[in-house]
Amino acid sequence: MMKPKLLKRRIIELVVAVVMIFSLFGFRLMDIQVVNGDYYEQRTQTVYTRTQRIKGARGEIMDRYGKSLAVNINGYDVVFNKAFLNEETINEMILRLSGILLEAEEEWIDNLPITETAPFVFKNGHDREIKALKNFLGIEQYASVEDTIYWLKEEFDLHEMSDSQFRIIAGVRYEMYRKDFSMKNPYTFAENISIETVTKISENISELSGVTIENVPIREYSAGDVAAHIIGITGPITTDDIALLEEGYNMDDDVGKSGIEKEYESYLHGEDGEQIVYINTDGEVIDVVESKAAEPGNTVVLTIHSELNKVAQQSLEDQIALLQQGETPDEGSEAKAGAVAAIAVKTGELLVNASVPTYNLSTYYEDYADLVTDELRPLFNRVLNGTYAPGSTYKLVSATAGLNEGLITRYNTVTCEGVYTYFPVYQPTCMGIHGATNVMDAIRVSCNIFFYDLGRELGYELINSYADMFGLGKETGIELKEAKGVVAGPEYREKINGSPWQAGDVVQSAIGQSDNAFTPIQLANYAATLANNGKRMKVSVVKSILSYNSEETLYEHEPEVVYDMVEDGGVEPKIFDTLREAMIRASGQNGYIGTAHHEFDNYPILVASKTGTPETNAVPNAVFICYAPADDPEIAVAVVIEGAGHGYWAAPVAKAVLDEYFFGSGSYTVSAETDELLR
Repeated sequence: MMKPKLLKRRIIELVVAVVMIFSLFGFRLMDIQVVNGDYYEQRTQTVYTRTQRIKGARGEIMDRYGKSLAVNINGYDVVFNKAFLNEETINEMILRLSGILLEAEEEWIDNLPITETAPFVFKNGHDREIKALKNFLGIEQYASVEDTIYWLKEEFDLHEMSDSQFRIIAGVRYEMYRKDFSMKNPYTFAENISIETVTKISENISELSGVTIENVPIREYSAGDVAAHIIGITGPITTDDIALLEEGYNMDDDVGKSGIEKEYESYLHGEDGEQIVYINTDGEVIDVVESKAAEPGNTVVLTIHSELNKVAQQSLEDQIALLQQGETPDEGSEAKAGAVAAIAVKTGELLVNASVPTYNLSTYYEDYADLVTDELRPLFNRVLNGTYAPGSTYKLVSATAGLNEGLITRYNTVTCEGVYTYFPVYQPTCMGIHGATNVMDAIRVSCNIFFYDLGRELGYELINSYADMFGLGKETGIELKEAKGVVAGPEYREKINGSPWQAGDVVQSAIGQSDNAFTPIQLANYAATLANNGKRMKVSVVKSILSYNSEETLYEHEPEVVYDMVEDGGVEPKIFDTLREAMIRASGQNGYIGTAHHEFDNYPILVASKTGTPETNAVPNAVFICYAPADDPEIAVAVVIEGAGHGYWAAPVAKAVLDEYFFGSGSYTVSAETDELLR
C-alpha cells in the first residue's frame, strides 16, 4: 500500500499534467481559430492540388580557359498561370496586357501564320504551320483564310472584336494551345522584357488576372560571332524535336538547334523542379509550396581558344578584303569566303574554327531572313563541311608514298622544264622551270613536274592508301557533324559522272587536283599528323563537362591516337624528318627561299609549311598548311581562301594565328635548339 505523502504527490503531478495538456490544446485551438484562423479555414476547404513545373536553367558553354561563350543572364518573362487566371475575362486581359507592351514597343510571342493586319492572308512560306492551324480548328486543308478566321473567332469567342483586337487575341490564344497551356504548364507570353515594362505591368497587375513576372535565365552569347558555328543556337521546340517530348520536355522549352547546343542537349538541358498549388472549393489559390527544386544543366568546356579564334577570323576577313581591293600581283578580286582550322598537335584538340562569312549568335533570329538568303552561306561551317581541292599541300602525301615505297630518295632528281612530256598528247605544266629537282626542292618550290612523274610511277591506289593513313577523305572524329571529303579515283569518277579514269587523272591526283576534296579540319589534322611523326589523333572540340557548380567533372577529353603511320602503316620514321626539313625550307627558313618565305623568312620560330593553289572553274583557291615550332610541334594550322589566286595569300592568316598563339600572352620562349637553327 502506497504511503499517504507519496500518494498525495502523485495526485498533484497528475493534476499538473492534465492542466498542461489542456493548456496546450487551448493554445493550439486559439492558434487555429484566432491567430491563423483564415489560413486554416482555407485549408479545410482545400479539395484538390495541382503540380506546376519550375524551369531548370540551361548549362553554360565555355572556352578552354573558362571564358564564357554561352551563359545565362537574369531576364524577365511575362507568364500566364492557369491557377490564377480568370477564364471569363481572358480576352480582355490579353488586350490590356498587349496594350502595355505596344506602348513600350516590346513584342510578345505570336506564331499564328496569318498576317498581323487586315486584309488578312496566310503568310508565305508557312505551309506546315497553316496545315497545323487548320487541323487544330478541324477544318479542311483547302479552307480559305476567311473560313479559317471565322472558325478562330468561333473557337475563342472573338466575333464582336475589331480586326486588330481579333488578331492580337487569336495569336496569343492559339500559341497558348500550341504550348500546351495548363495547370501544369504555365504559358510564356513575352520574353526578356525591360525593367521599365516590368514596372508598368506591376502597376496594373490587379487588372491582369493570372499574369506574373518571372525572373528567368536568358541565354546570352557573349562571344558574338566568335566560333558561332561550333557553339550553335537554341530555339523553341518544333515538329523536328517531337521525340524530346517523350523524354520529359515541354512545348515551351528551348532546345539546341545547331552546334554544341544541339549535340550536347542532354548535358546542357536543366532538370525541371515542381511546386504544388493548393486550391480551395472556390477556385482560389491558398498556398504554393516548392516540392522539388529545379537543377541547372551542366557546363560544357570546349577546346576552342576564343582569343585565337577571334584573331583567325579577323585576319581572314582582313585578307579577303585586301584581295578584293585588287592591289595584289595575282588575281584576287574573286576572294569572298574562307576557313581557318587549328589543332593542338599532341592532343587533337580543335583550337580554332573560323568560317567566313560568319554570323552573330546574339542577333541570329533578327538576322535570320538575310542569313538564309545570302549566297555566301554564312550559316555554313566551312571548316567542318566545306570540301576543297588541297592543291600542292597534297604533294606531301605523294612524297611520303614515294619515299616509303623506295621509288625516290631525298636525292633523286627529275628535270623540270615547265612541261611534263611523258604523255604524247596530254602534257600538263608547272608554274615554273626548276631544272634538276629532288623531293626537298620540289616541296620547297612546289614543282609539279617532279610530282607528276612520281604520281605516274606510284599509281592512284598507292597514293590513296597513304592519303587514307593521313586521314584524308575520312571523318576526323570530332563531336559535330562533318563532311568526309573525297579521295580521287576511278570509283568516285564512275559514281559522279560515269566518265573513265585515265592516266592523266593519276598525275593530277598526285598534286592534289582531280577529284580530291577535303575539309579544312582534315587538312589541319593532316598537318598535325606530319608534325606528330605519323601519329594521327582523333579530333575533339569538347575538353570537359562539369556540373553546373564545377564541383564534379562528368567527362574529360583524353587524347586518342587513331592511327600510327609508323607502327600501323610501316612508314619509316626518318621520312617525317625529311618532310619536316623540306617544309621548313618552304617557309623560307634555314637560308632557303620557299613559297612562304615572304611571311616566315625572319620568323623567330621554325615553321614547317606548304602552300597550295588548287585550280577551280574560276580564280584558283588559296590553301596553306603549317605547324610550329617545327622542332617541337604544338599547333597545326590550315587556311583556305576561296578565289584568292595563289596559295601564299593564305599564309598571312596562318602567321597571324601563330603570332597570337606564341606571342599574344608573351609567355613563349624560343628554345635553345630553335635559336641555334635560326642563327
